[in-house]
Amino acid sequence: MAPAPSYRLLAELEAAFDTLIDRTEALLAVYERSPAEAWAFQAEASTAWLRRALLDFWYTDGQDGRATRSHVGLVAADERLLEKVAEVNAAKADFAARLAHIREHHPPLLAEAKAVLPFRHPQLHDHLRGSGLARLHLKQCWRAIPTAKAPVARVRLAWYSSGRSIKRLTVREVEQKLLTLDTEAPHVRIQLRKLAGLPDSEPLAQVQTQAPLMRANLFYCEPLEDGRTRRAMNVALPLFLPAPRGRLPDHNLPPAAPPQSRTRARRSDEKLEEHPYLPSLRIYRYR
Repeated sequence: MAPAPSYRLLAELEAAFDTLIDRTEALLAVYERSPAEAWAFQAEASTAWLRRALLDFWYTDGQDGRATRSHVGLVAADERLLEKVAEVNAAKADFAARLAHIREHHPPLLAEAKAVLPFRHPQLHDHLRGSGLARLHLKQCWRAIPTAKAPVARVRLAWYSSGRSIKRLTVREVEQKLLTLDTEAPHVRIQLRKLAGLPDSEPLAQVQTQAPLMRANLFYCEPLEDGRTRRAMNVALPLFLPAPRGRLPDHNLPPAAPPQSRTRARRSDEKLEEHPYLPSLRIYRYR
């Protein structure tokens, strides 16, 4: 008898997780033998540091389910080390694709996967110790290790604290969201009346402010094939930089914490109004 689809999907996900762990361990073994330079933000750039960063797959007590932890650093990588990074990233992409398939076609299986996977590698988690309370942070498993496409002359690291995610919604979609709140509350009734005054065809925007993150501005030694000489990228994990001689490029030391207030000027072509139209849902009108 053929195994049930859900059983097969879980077995394939477990195998993909095992591959991810094995390839990460192989990367760490190559790094440990490598003489390449490395730098870590507010830490010592040791093999133990890189292990913590690359195998940080767990929630900590009180961690917001939407938040991920960052491990900022730079690694001067030779060809062998870059090959290992590419293998890990391929394993992460495969793991993410299998998770996406389960989320779409067999959602109840996700909870079982989160419960089963940690126990395949209990040595990775300091808090297991038979408690069974470990929770796997799936996004921290599949987020890719950042790499530069070509040798870099210098890196400038800076906090980015003005990030927002903007989701376009219809008036009807916003109404459905408002109706899930306490419609007896005066502030919700006021917002329902405001929404009723808008034409059904008007698009609205739901805005979510993103947590501060570190960005790296890379300045390449030579222009890329497409002519670009620089690139900006978010770096939640250590950034691996092609460095045949094993030396890190010039880089700065960013402030220990992000700025308390917005550092970037508002764009003159800002498409959204300055204040939310429906504060309870962070709904804005377009200008």
